[in-house]
Amino acid sequence: MDAWSRFLDTFFKPDLIRHYLPSIAIGTLTTIEIGMAIVVTGIALGLVLAVVRTFRILPINVILVACVDIMRALPPIVLVLLVYFGLPNIGVNVPSFAVLWIVLSLVLAAFAEEILWAGILSIPKGQWETARSTGFGFFSTLIYIVLPQAMRLTVPPLTNRTLAITKNTALGTAIGVPEILNQATTGQSFSGNATPLMMGAIAYVILFIPVVGLGRFLETRFRWSRA
Repeated sequence: MDAWSRFLDTFFKPDLIRHYLPSIAIGTLTTIEIGMAIVVTGIALGLVLAVVRTFRILPINVILVACVDIMRALPPIVLVLLVYFGLPNIGVNVPSFAVLWIVLSLVLAAFAEEILWAGILSIPKGQWETARSTGFGFFSTLIYIVLPQAMRLTVPPLTNRTLAITKNTALGTAIGVPEILNQATTGQSFSGNATPLMMGAIAYVILFIPVVGLGRFLETRFRWSRA
């Protein structure tokens, strides 16, 4: 057997592709479901936290900033394992799917809050004052004047951070979530061949290339025009 044949037999074995294709497809669907849930809840929670922070209530902001910094500092895998294996010790049992969703949503919310807060701070003070002078209240000014501009400014960094955290769905393999990597590594263990891993890699490329393209489109669509 020549080198090319050995390569194909190791990474693209036809009978293993046929055998493990359904499980990789199931893993892909699971990854999509978790990823979408993380994006929706993470960004929504981050936006709420950024809005709460604008009220500048010192005790709340101190707690909020401390929690956000902790979530940003700890590796997501540590948080996933801590929640999954720690909560049962106090009588709280959470399914592995929910653990991955909750932890990664909180991590994304922490980063989203900081990004959105930076966007809010970047809006000139004069816009706040102008809106207030025309009869807008603080909350109305924030919602209708400041936040739309801040959101537009933060689309590029928020998109990049969302993509990076969404790819962490692969951490689900550590707690038995049947996502792409879990299905691929399980197939590799049983078959003793790298074909399932290559299938998993291809599934990630197929899944995330359109997401990267969407992110690039959003960055172009919402960036400020240069003077």
